[in-house]
Amino acid sequence: MSGRDQQLINFQFDKNYKFDDFFISKSNFFTFSLLNSWPKWEKNIVNIHGEKYSGKSHLSEIFIKKNKGIIFEAEKFKFNSERNLRYYENIILDNLNEEIDEKSIFSLINFVDQNSKYLIINSLIPLSKMKFKLKDLKSRAKNCLDAKIEKPDDELIKVLISKYLSDKQIKINNKLVEFAVKRITRSYGKIFEFIYKIDEISLKKKKSIDQKTIKEALGI
Repeated sequence: MSGRDQQLINFQFDKNYKFDDFFISKSNFFTFSLLNSWPKWEKNIVNIHGEKYSGKSHLSEIFIKKNKGIIFEAEKFKFNSERNLRYYENIILDNLNEEIDEKSIFSLINFVDQNSKYLIINSLIPLSKMKFKLKDLKSRAKNCLDAKIEKPDDELIKVLISKYLSDKQIKINNKLVEFAVKRITRSYGKIFEFIYKIDEISLKKKKSIDQKTIKEALGI
């Protein structure tokens, strides 16, 4: 990981996820509504997937604060005893990818089914498209509710830019925000990279944000 990537991560997340900091848009409305409808789900396992920084962890934290449960980092998760899980109605596996203990994940899914629990799995790509080695896990991965967070729309991009710059006490004209929204790549990663660059330029050059600064941050 580069120094800039590390700074970008530190800039974005203090891990104090709050409901008021989550903006609902067309991009995430389905997923938000699905979590809000708990426990009236068609299935007891939900797979939330979407690109990095799209709000999967944020939504999960909001859900857990409202509905009691526990969150595990998927790559560190080991299923070794039911007694640690039987107290929780809702279980969340965050950041699941193909580099996990497949037997542990499969055991967890069985435990959730057998004990009428609920499981949310967050991933970058759908579980159904992951190349698991364990055949039983492949089969079970296809049998869950699919909740995709779409690429950010203009409304969400505008809110993210305005909010994060405001949090950093950086003043920016609405017209300049609109200028950036029309030109920025529709990617959560690119949005936060842009915000970081604006912050960096503002701190180093100690000048107000103008169109030239926006273009520099966008790389155009």
